Amino acid sequence: MPKIIPENKARQGRWGWHGLRILIAALLLAFIAWGIAEIYGEKIDNSAPANQSAPASQSQPAGG
Repeated sequence: MPKIIPENKARQGRWGWHGLRILIAALLLAFIAWGIAEIYGEKIDNSAPANQSAPASQSQPAGG
């Protein structure tokens, strides 16, 4: 004869504090990774010079 188990005891478990801690930790790690990517992207963007060469019309002297 099979043993009858109540529904509330047959479940695997509740979310509780353990699940909440995992979700919060994952969210914090995502924010940290996003911050590192932002800082790295700004560092790369600022290291490139804005004007690499002067326009040709300004670099040649005017002849007359």
